[in-house]
Amino acid sequence: MPTTPALADDRSTVRTLLRLWPYVRPVRARLLTAAAVAVLASCIGLVIPLVLKWLVDGPVAERDPRGVWLGALYLLLLGLAEAGLFGLRRWLVARPLAGVEAGMRASLYRHLQRVPIAFHDRWASGQLLSRSTTDLMLLRMFLAFPLTFLLVNGVTIVVGVIIMLLMDWTLGLVILIPAVPVMITCIVFEKRYAQVARRAQDQVGDLTTVVEESVLGIRIIKGFGRHRSQARAFKELSRTLRGTELHKARLLATIWAVIVTLPELAIGAALVLGTVRVSDGALSAGTLVAFLSTALALRWPVDSIGFLLAMTQEAATATERYFEVMDAEPESGTAPAPAAPTAAAHRKDARHGDDGLRFHAVRFRYPDAPRDAPYVLDRIDLHIRHGESMALVGATGTGKTTLTALIPRLHEVTEGRITLDGEDITAMSREELRAKVAVAFEEPTLFSAGVGENVLMGAAGEAGRAELDRALAVAQADFAHTLPEGTDTQVGEQGLSLSGGQRQRLALARAVVGRPRFLVLDDPLSALDVHTEAAVETALRRVLADTTALIVAHRPSTVLLADRVALLSGGRITAVGTHHELLRTNAEYAWLMSGADHAADGPPGTSVAGAGAMEEAHR
Repeated sequence: MPTTPALADDRSTVRTLLRLWPYVRPVRARLLTAAAVAVLASCIGLVIPLVLKWLVDGPVAERDPRGVWLGALYLLLLGLAEAGLFGLRRWLVARPLAGVEAGMRASLYRHLQRVPIAFHDRWASGQLLSRSTTDLMLLRMFLAFPLTFLLVNGVTIVVGVIIMLLMDWTLGLVILIPAVPVMITCIVFEKRYAQVARRAQDQVGDLTTVVEESVLGIRIIKGFGRHRSQARAFKELSRTLRGTELHKARLLATIWAVIVTLPELAIGAALVLGTVRVSDGALSAGTLVAFLSTALALRWPVDSIGFLLAMTQEAATATERYFEVMDAEPESGTAPAPAAPTAAAHRKDARHGDDGLRFHAVRFRYPDAPRDAPYVLDRIDLHIRHGESMALVGATGTGKTTLTALIPRLHEVTEGRITLDGEDITAMSREELRAKVAVAFEEPTLFSAGVGENVLMGAAGEAGRAELDRALAVAQADFAHTLPEGTDTQVGEQGLSLSGGQRQRLALARAVVGRPRFLVLDDPLSALDVHTEAAVETALRRVLADTTALIVAHRPSTVLLADRVALLSGGRITAVGTHHELLRTNAEYAWLMSGADHAADGPPGTSVAGAGAMEEAHR
């Protein structure tokens, strides 16, 4: 998913930001206290012009040095109080808001672990990374500053205007003339800036995706000499983001030009009119000084409207992007199963030999596929008896990996059901199911952790050194003991410090370390050399004797690990039998096992006699 949906026309900034309330509620007392402190500090700032009025009309006019020094002391104390209160406000919000950001990030991470695999298939990783970093930083900044100062500056402007009207209502009305055009400008700016801010944040996510893919795929880029084309792609996205950021800057410059220029003109007009009134004796010099000081004190609250609105819009779009992920439906612990049997039915199934792993008329299509799209898997009926291992064979693209993903419920079946020892997998919690079923995927994924930590991730409970060593031995991964720090050696991001065969052996060790009741292996030996493959197979046979296993296989050597073989063709199980039975009786299976160079042309019309010759060759 390169970018997220466009901003809705009826989007409400306030309604969007109110979704943050559950995260803010635990620290609301600190935030309200900080806002009250900031309001008090701003009101103290408005007292300073009143002291100036008293100073000019009193001690200065009367040439009273002691009064002048006393007024200066008052001004100093008010300034110190204002500065101290603003410092207190910052101290009050810093720690709790850092906690809010950390809590939101933790919630996002937990949610990403709970959403279905289909969600991750649709979303670019860079978009998810930007939401967990840049967007959450914007939200913390909004809660720390704009949220408070939109209130504080609003109160300051209202109080300041009231004070000026009380001093001289004529000059006060002059100051209020720009209010209407400034408000109109703010409304127009808010709508336009929201759209551009959303576009910029989505483009940051796209850029993050490109950088991440370039770093993870650096071997491919260097191996094929594609650094220039990747640099061009990065430069193009950077140029697009730069243009969007410049558009934001132009909008911000426009609103600043309006909200700075118009009030300045009003202050200039008030200065001219006030000077004339002072010369006519209709206004005291102290009142004019206090009035203009109050007007100047309101410059910062008015001038800040532009970037406060900008930060608010960026926070609103960040909130939208955050909740686009959080609103995704997570995997349920016990998802509703179509035609789920009762407990009595489970017991009846078990009495009739429904032990082991069984597919009951399973059909599957991907959740985002059209409703009239053909099923990827269509009416799969398959029974792997308790303690039996079955190889799953089929041409590329027939749905073997998809079928194995249904067992641990990485995808949910569309129709039908899957049972383990007679119990529907949808009747189990995912934790219970995945404690029973271990999986080794075709593409082994390792984490930036020690070798031992990566392997022991496959153990449902606590597993000790003995289990780790046993699993490494089964997978012929004893090389781990010869690494610089043994099994504590950090393997690096994606395990790229290891060879493909080493990564695959560690993934296999991770699958068997917990002694699972059910084992799903997706072509687990594809990256191994012939000699290592033979050694792994020998050790793996002992493991398979104690578990129920489904093994996706492409080579005869892997197929021979299994007791029986199932052939998947056209999304259906078309044949089940032993390897030698299928070689004699099934032309497609014999063709798949032949390794013919013309595999892309489809299975030839292999005769039964020809299949028998292939069987002899495999013996």
